Amino acid sequence: MRIDAHQHFWSLARGDYGWLTPDLTTIYRDFAPEDLAPILAAARIEGTVLVQAAPTLAETEYILSLADQNGFIKGVVGWVDFEAAIAPDQIAGLAAHPALVGLRPMIQDIADPLWMMGKALTPAFDALQTHNLTFDALTLPQQLGPLRRLLARHPSMRVVIDHGSKPLIRDGVMAGWAEDMAALARDTDAWCKLSGLVTEAASDWAVEDLRPYVDHLLDTFGPSRLIWGSDWPVCTLASSYDRWLETTDLLLGAVSDSERKAVLGGNAARAYNLRD
Repeated sequence: MRIDAHQHFWSLARGDYGWLTPDLTTIYRDFAPEDLAPILAAARIEGTVLVQAAPTLAETEYILSLADQNGFIKGVVGWVDFEAAIAPDQIAGLAAHPALVGLRPMIQDIADPLWMMGKALTPAFDALQTHNLTFDALTLPQQLGPLRRLLARHPSMRVVIDHGSKPLIRDGVMAGWAEDMAALARDTDAWCKLSGLVTEAASDWAVEDLRPYVDHLLDTFGPSRLIWGSDWPVCTLASSYDRWLETTDLLLGAVSDSERKAVLGGNAARAYNLRD
């Protein structure tokens, strides 16, 4: 099965997408399953992982309801307040839904790079593992050191790093990010999403601008731990769905057919225990 392991839906009327402002012109509107379904069909993508886009429990319940109504949504990565005393109970409640496969605090928006190390979060991380859920790490390069320490504290936690941790592609910077990602690949069992890279590049990006970063991820995590995602509709700020998929094919040119199939679906199925 070919899987898009990172996509979003939202409805502006919900009012809980603080980051989604009118200056994000082309994506400042509603995006629903009927908008994505024909794109998936044209790309021969059979399933998706729908990822939270607002830091509210209500939005997680909303996207779980979309999974109930749309068979192509094979899993949902939701949100809870990891700092809340009731987080373990909320996680248990959400985990009762068969579509919930993971949780994602929006770490990139938290100013304190050590936030994830707070002892108050431990019960939530423990509950996540108890209920066999995956932790989506939405991090920036400066947060990779704390992430590695967090994973040392929770070595059995299943983890997917979103968007390659958003390297500074438009500035051509690899130092720091490259070493930290190599250390995470070496010292942990984390997977890494091959997603969200086009929006980190310059507006006139070309395949070769992305290649050093993707090559580094291939060299460190390997094709058995990379997971393809579109980041649709956010990706449309920099690329069409088709262009990103075509770019991925070019960037994976050196891998075998079986490895390509793993990146484009098999790894996501394993990382998220996706339903059929």
